Amino acid sequence: MKAIIYCRVSTNKETQETSLNRQEEELIQLAKQCQFEVMAIIKEQASGYDFEREGILDVLERIKDSQIQALLIQDETRLGRGNAKIALLHCILKEGVKLYSISHNGELELSESDSMVLKIVSMVEEYQRKLHNVKIKRGMKRAVQQGYKPEKNLKNLGKASGREKIEVPVEQIVKLRNNDLTFAEIAAMLRGFGYNISKATVHRRYQEYIDSLEE
Repeated sequence: MKAIIYCRVSTNKETQETSLNRQEEELIQLAKQCQFEVMAIIKEQASGYDFEREGILDVLERIKDSQIQALLIQDETRLGRGNAKIALLHCILKEGVKLYSISHNGELELSESDSMVLKIVSMVEEYQRKLHNVKIKRGMKRAVQQGYKPEKNLKNLGKASGREKIEVPVEQIVKLRNNDLTFAEIAAMLRGFGYNISKATVHRRYQEYIDSLEE
């Protein structure tokens, strides 16, 4: 099993260097004990209440790799404090990565309160996703009722997305926008037809079109 080691101390004081090095040594031993292959060791000195940490952002990026199956920490407070800890736990566990800690000498056992909060967060996120999908479907249905025919207007229907589709159909974005669809709804609709496009790109292309009319 491949894993990442994450170590953190809260300040930049020289006295904390010893603690940081000790965390690293103990986590390397834990990795050996659990027979993990350590792919990276990430260390940083920063407040646990701060989200803008290069180290933890690096961790979140690396665990998106499906080969990474575990994250080793001293204890859950090394990830963060307060709401930051809950948010980071949610992001990590959502990726299917298991947490191992020195404090538990193995897989991390969340407290009852943390587990309850994480369940609530997951439930809210799931309902937000469902609500978002319902809004997209409603927008698409409204556009069709007003005469928009995606099967005639969108090119390359059914083909896989690729680099060639970076050139998005601006005229279709304008038509959908005129049918009162949001930029998020337009982006979702175009992705459904194979266009690899984000809400930000849809907004930018639409704004470029509007600006060109005003010139």
